[in-house]
Amino acid sequence: MGIVFRRTVPVFRIFDLATAHAFYLGYLGCTVDWEHRYEPGMPLYTQISRDGLVLHLSEHHGDATPGSTVYLELSGVRDLHAELAGKDYPNLRPGLEEDGTGTSLTLTDPFGNRLRFHERHQDELES
Repeated sequence: MGIVFRRTVPVFRIFDLATAHAFYLGYLGCTVDWEHRYEPGMPLYTQISRDGLVLHLSEHHGDATPGSTVYLELSGVRDLHAELAGKDYPNLRPGLEEDGTGTSLTLTDPFGNRLRFHERHQDELES
């Protein structure tokens, strides 16, 4: 049968659910798939997603280190940039960055975590 990796899901540390929802749901356009607390008043662990993007957000102090970066390959980085630029989110105005391999859009969430969306140049995709 062998080893088959199915999916990688990054975990980001969050400190305030309303602030996280404003960024991840309102600004980035994700939806909540599920939420878990061991009991009322305990820290939240939740999964959010948008199309093929799946993230876990955790209020648990030991689950992740604030200020982490996740690298995300996608198609349509310019469309995502235009979509986000059209939203009323006063805390972030990201730009596009070109490098030798493609175009990147880096978003920093309210907790210092970075999502680096990268679309490779067409010639890179064919290699």
